[in-house]
Amino acid sequence: MIVYPNCKINLGLNVVRKRTDGYHDLETVFYPVPLTDKLEATVGNGADGTCSLSLSGNPIEGNAADNLIVKAYNLLAADNRLPHVDFDLEKHIPSQAGLGGGSSDATYTLRLLNELCQLHLDSPTLQRYAAQLGADCAFFIRSEIAYATGIGDVLAPADNEHHSLEGYYLALVKPDVAVSTAEAYAGVTPKKPAKSCRDIVRQPIDTWRDELTNDFEKSIFAKYPVLADVKEKLYANGALYAQMSGSGSTIFGIFGQKPANIKEFFPGMFTYCVRL
Repeated sequence: MIVYPNCKINLGLNVVRKRTDGYHDLETVFYPVPLTDKLEATVGNGADGTCSLSLSGNPIEGNAADNLIVKAYNLLAADNRLPHVDFDLEKHIPSQAGLGGGSSDATYTLRLLNELCQLHLDSPTLQRYAAQLGADCAFFIRSEIAYATGIGDVLAPADNEHHSLEGYYLALVKPDVAVSTAEAYAGVTPKKPAKSCRDIVRQPIDTWRDELTNDFEKSIFAKYPVLADVKEKLYANGALYAQMSGSGSTIFGIFGQKPANIKEFFPGMFTYCVRL
């Protein structure tokens, strides 16, 4: 069985408070993006409750045994009898990019196993499993536009036509910079925004530039000026709105018309452009 885990961008991101458990509450709008990895699973000959993982494509740091795909399998195997499964991940979504690629791989593993092994788990149950793997994992159970609060695990559906970017063009640009989550949070002072990003995203897109913010940008841009340069170049190239996605190093631009020469405009960087 083959699935195609997609990534996401954050339309605005506000860190509103630090929790007593050391995590942070935030507010953001998750938006699915059709840039995908390829994940294949086959039932193998090993012992029940075990799995293997082979990796190809973009490099992934760490050991395969520590990959979130393996952790997702082990999480389900603790409560369900699973056969040995061989996973093959072809990685296209860049890592440490603020696109949720690892979270998507993990969550699609839960979805895949649910179908492959006929576990008959419903979406709320899968979301509870996903939340144990990462703050933004639950979003990928449905992978639909959502307003997220808590640590990113409390999801509410979009309920306004301005949430949809259908017909717009999206460009992703990632320089050769890796930003860790811990590094990003270290530079933020939590504060409740005057207006929720959900309310701003409900407005016409031409108002977003002045109001829709990512709290990580100020400190991260100061440390990695190339990211600020990419954002300004996206605007110079005609973007209606541009922002750093999540806590990673991808800058996205939203365009009313197909942007010209994105790859040539950002030589040596990862780029991706799609009509939404």
